[in-house]
Amino acid sequence: MTRCVSRPAATPTVDVIVQSPRWKKHPGITALARQAIAAAAPRAARRGELSVVLTDDETIRALNHKWRGKNAPTNVLSFPAPDTGTDNPSVLGDIVIAYETTKAESHAEGKTFDHHLLHLVVHGFLHLLGYDHESDTEADEMEHLEREILARLDVPDPYVARDAGTHA
Repeated sequence: MTRCVSRPAATPTVDVIVQSPRWKKHPGITALARQAIAAAAPRAARRGELSVVLTDDETIRALNHKWRGKNAPTNVLSFPAPDTGTDNPSVLGDIVIAYETTKAESHAEGKTFDHHLLHLVVHGFLHLLGYDHESDTEADEMEHLEREILARLDVPDPYVARDAGTHA
């Protein structure tokens, strides 16, 4: 896969859809999602549009079961749209994030909810751009990009605790 990262990218058009009322406990959540996409936008090879769907565990569990064969909730799912091969704005895809899992993970990992949400949006966006973590090499590349983007957002390294445990 070829990824163009040097062109100054326009921030994609982001439609944030709040499906679950649980998200309303966090004012400014829509702005945070857009901020994460804007920080990651220079990684995009094309301009486009995307949706960030803020939902609940039950909805993401059903999506995870249908599309990945895993009958359990997860924090984030990404659904990339096909590349149209043009420079015109196109649909990049959808990012779906579950409230309960995000909340539980942020608490368990000692992270603020907002920082964890920013990380999940960046992670989901990178998946829309074709990045993955199926192999160690791919995971290292994706995590490096996440760290770089999140640092620009003043979000602490989300992998530091894990890395400290593996290098002890």
